[in-house]
Amino acid sequence: MRWWSVANFVSNAGTWMQLTVQNLLVLQITGSAAATGLSMSVQAAPALLMSVLGGAAVDRWPRKLTAAVSQALLAALAFTTALLVALDRLDMTSLMVLAAVTGVVATVDNPACALLGNDLVPAEDVPSAIGVGALVFNAGRLAGAALAGVTVGLLGTSAAYFANGFSFLFVTAVIPFLRPAPGAARRVAQESGRARQGMTVREGLAFFARRPRLLALAGVTGISAVFGRNYGLTLAVLVTGPLAGGAGAFGTVSTVLAVGGIVGAVLGARLRRPSARLVGALAAAGGLLQVVAGLSPSLVVLLVLVLPMAVVESVSDTAGTAVLQTDPPAHLRGRVLGVWGSVGTVWSLGGPPALGLLMELAGPRGALIGGGLIIAGAIGAGHLLRGRRTTVPVRLRTEEGDTAGRAALETAA
Repeated sequence: MRWWSVANFVSNAGTWMQLTVQNLLVLQITGSAAATGLSMSVQAAPALLMSVLGGAAVDRWPRKLTAAVSQALLAALAFTTALLVALDRLDMTSLMVLAAVTGVVATVDNPACALLGNDLVPAEDVPSAIGVGALVFNAGRLAGAALAGVTVGLLGTSAAYFANGFSFLFVTAVIPFLRPAPGAARRVAQESGRARQGMTVREGLAFFARRPRLLALAGVTGISAVFGRNYGLTLAVLVTGPLAGGAGAFGTVSTVLAVGGIVGAVLGARLRRPSARLVGALAAAGGLLQVVAGLSPSLVVLLVLVLPMAVVESVSDTAGTAVLQTDPPAHLRGRVLGVWGSVGTVWSLGGPPALGLLMELAGPRGALIGGGLIIAGAIGAGHLLRGRRTTVPVRLRTEEGDTAGRAALETAA
């Protein structure tokens, strides 16, 4: 698990180096911010339709082999882009094609790597392992964004792509030496045999659609993604607008958000029995903190609120990921993660435009306050409705011929 965490840190740092440089590269080629957003959407779009197929592939094939092959393919794509940049042969068309292919490979790589990490620890430690993964992700994100500027300044743009390619190769080299936990090894062998006997994409879709816990998790995540969490957008406008701060002030806010994410990941790693109800409660708390942040009279007050906002968001994400990866049967987890990938892509593609429209209509403060109230109100309403639908047995009076104490009536669910 330690080797896997180190490999993931290296890979995440390389990925964020490439993402940071890619945005700058598109701006250099086109001079258009819209084209930058389009390149990000092109890379994310394949997950909308192909994540379910990618999850099915993870259930069908051995995870170590699947993860190693997908990491090697991602390395080849990064090296190809680096060569094109170094030779000054990269244009917008080739960049979009490479981004799309990267998105396709990621539909297999993401669930394969997530479930492979879970196999390295006993079942009771899976939530903690997911928390460690979140911590590694946030640390890699910080390191990658910082290294991108240094690397481009000293070695040029192509060096960031080369570095990312080598980071994927490092993960590929580590995977063959990973040993599943004893209980996980038996579980993986059993689920692999069961998956090959009768595995369909429809089975994963049907399980997700019939599982109230997963549907509730999708609803909470969706409403939070649309009306909150996009703090890079809402807080940037709030800081540079009503609070009259500059780029440096927003950089400080971003740093506090990152620190809060790391603290939240550490706390999330201590969760033993995460649940969808806990995720909903944390999301509602985050919505209320967002409301207060929208009322901030100064940058100092906002900085005080940003830290708990980031902590709550990070713990909620860690708990939600743990539920998602442990609730389904072992032989269905790849397909469930595939369905989740498609659902999450809808939120990630639709959330920023919807939030941008809300900011146009209500301003940054109105978007934060209104969005937070919508999140907390929707989750609270859902909790009340769920309570009314709970099945309650009703005991009738015992009469002659009846069985004493028999639960004779139940409320329809």
